[in-house]
Amino acid sequence: MRDHRRRVYDSVLGLLCDEENPTPLVRLNRVVPFEHAQVYAKLEWYNPFGSVKDRIASNMIVDAEVREILDAEQKLVEPTSGNTGMGLVMISNARGYSLTTPLSSAIPLEKRTMLRFFGADVIELEDTLCPAPGAPEGAIAKANELAEAPGFHMLNQYRNEANPEAHYKTTGPEIWLQTDGEVTHFVAGLGTCGTITGTGRFLKEKNPAIKVHGVHPQEGHDIPGVRSIRQLQQTELFRPDEYDELVEVANQRAFDLCLRLNREESIIAGPSSAMALAGAFDLVPDEPGVLAVVMFPDNAFKYASSVVRHLPQLGSTAALSQRERMMDALVENARDTPGLTIEVGPAHELIETSNPVVVDVREPDEYTNVRIPGGVLMPLQEMSDYVDLLPDDRETPILVVCGSGVRSLSGALFLGSLGYRNVRSINGGTTAWAEQGFEVARG
Repeated sequence: MRDHRRRVYDSVLGLLCDEENPTPLVRLNRVVPFEHAQVYAKLEWYNPFGSVKDRIASNMIVDAEVREILDAEQKLVEPTSGNTGMGLVMISNARGYSLTTPLSSAIPLEKRTMLRFFGADVIELEDTLCPAPGAPEGAIAKANELAEAPGFHMLNQYRNEANPEAHYKTTGPEIWLQTDGEVTHFVAGLGTCGTITGTGRFLKEKNPAIKVHGVHPQEGHDIPGVRSIRQLQQTELFRPDEYDELVEVANQRAFDLCLRLNREESIIAGPSSAMALAGAFDLVPDEPGVLAVVMFPDNAFKYASSVVRHLPQLGSTAALSQRERMMDALVENARDTPGLTIEVGPAHELIETSNPVVVDVREPDEYTNVRIPGGVLMPLQEMSDYVDLLPDDRETPILVVCGSGVRSLSGALFLGSLGYRNVRSINGGTTAWAEQGFEVARG
């Protein structure tokens, strides 16, 4: 039985969303800065397992079954930033599969805990928040390794066409029906890009005038489930030619708007939802007749540990000193300081031609695992103890590196405070370095 009117089902899988059972569309009234344009949030935590990723988890499994790729008691493996894993493990529970999910230890503890609670075999790795398909080690590489073992199969959300197809078949038709075909703009955060690609394709087939906009975080971000421009280059479902415009949103702006959504709209949205909404504010015109739909992937409950890092007044970190808060703001603002950061390509060229000092500010175990050859270990929290390793000449070029380009900004600021005038932080860190195929050292 699947009776949406009475909300009666023979199985929890009957709650999976489609045109007959859409996730809610709710107009935003208080946080929107527009006078004329209407903005609606599509609340994806109303999917049965709590996020937009339930759609693709279901469709990828069904697609694999139809193509007879899966058999009884199949072992699935999938790298994930959390939500896809949650949808996959719960659907696997219902259909008789198991799930192993390699993931980054940077993913919020709440998600890692619940994945284990749901029954996934979680393998935690030192990796970036959103694993990069091109990296030589990390969550995706581990998943690829396991997928070669007998009995395992990786659905691969980063390249599986069943991912955008799920949104073409469900999300797009839902939005078209819910807005009576009056939607003018569709806005989504960019992760695997299945949502924007599949939904956008459907909506543009209905009306080519509909604008499809993508929102991505800054490099070194702390917003789970979405990917920076550099990370997006590794995702095969990222098809910018099909989108009208992209925009970047800073970490703090997303978390501040997340707080406002919860307090002013009473909508329990997570940080990636707020990031997408902030991008909509930048891209959607305030004109009569504009009706924008913004995807809200999941709710805030999985992100308490992330939220308090950016909104310290909410938790035990409220005791942070004013000095510490000012330092956090300084590092955040440093990203936009001209000449303070450098991409991995130019950094590699500089190392090849000018022999700069490379300072690695990670912990010793991270440094041992993988590093730029010749890098000098100066752990960030102990840098003042290592100043004797630095050259006396304050004009010496120095490149500061960490795993992703976040801690290295703090290191670069510290070295600048010592008077070094030619210091740059490597965007993307050792992860981006390895992705580009540049030489690394280990051990």
